[in-house]
Amino acid sequence: MRVLLLGADGFIGRRVAERLLVEPDLQVTVLGRRDSADIRFDLTAGSPGALARFLDAVAPQAVINCAGATYGSSRTLIRSNTLAVATVCEAIRRSREPARLVHVGSAAEYGPMPAGVPVPESAEPRPAGPYGVSKLAGTELVLASGLDAAVLRVFDVVGPGSPAASLFGRLAEGLRRALEQEEHQVRMPDLSGYRDFVDVRDVARAIQSAAVSAATGVINIGSGHAVRARDAAQLLVRAAGFEGSISEDARVAALPVQPGAGQEHLPHYPPHRPAGEPAQWRQADVRTARDRLGWRTQVPLEESLGDIWLETACRV
Repeated sequence: MRVLLLGADGFIGRRVAERLLVEPDLQVTVLGRRDSADIRFDLTAGSPGALARFLDAVAPQAVINCAGATYGSSRTLIRSNTLAVATVCEAIRRSREPARLVHVGSAAEYGPMPAGVPVPESAEPRPAGPYGVSKLAGTELVLASGLDAAVLRVFDVVGPGSPAASLFGRLAEGLRRALEQEEHQVRMPDLSGYRDFVDVRDVARAIQSAAVSAATGVINIGSGHAVRARDAAQLLVRAAGFEGSISEDARVAALPVQPGAGQEHLPHYPPHRPAGEPAQWRQADVRTARDRLGWRTQVPLEESLGDIWLETACRV
């Protein structure tokens, strides 16, 4: 099976590439803006016609779109999460043999949800910030394209490779600095919200499953459990062996636990401008993923956070 992968340099995209490239039955071509890509192409600036010509040359049976942006100005988000998706959809439509499309969406598309309730795919999306709005617009383009397509709405992705701007990337670095400098406190923003944390390796498995399945429409990808961010942070603290305290300070700039933060996303965008507003509750209803993809999580949260710490502690 021939697969064209977009966004292989991002948090999720790297894991998807690793997973696909070891499969003997898959022939993977990477398209992106960096020199490491097999085909260099900028989805935010290139035309659908030019991309269609690349599609005709590769003749993929599946296109996996992990590209986009998590941080940046509203214009950047629209160009990366909406305009680029329109280019991909139109290029596939124009190609000689239209491929199946698997697009990585985000739980931020749902916006705030009632506490204690897992959100199903049928919920009315009400994104609260520009990131969620731009991702929802991309999803709507995919759904309206008429293509054989699935959108995986990914919840709060964690695990090795977590971006420095993500909640646990920031906490891990703070813990390392505190241990090195013999400090006894790490300052963080409010950690009272509940999140549905899912390991990036499990997300990569879901994407692979979607690529070879016949499932279409929106599919939630999460653990199906809501965990208080404060409790998850303590798992990372224990993994680091830190005996001090975590101080939640409202004056510390909040970094939302962005669904899929840095996943697909173009890594050069400045991490100091979070693109969405944090929600107090996120929990996925994952029955569709289980029923239609045969997928469920395998990596426990404690392992995900332990791997984040191991990676941070070993960084030179």
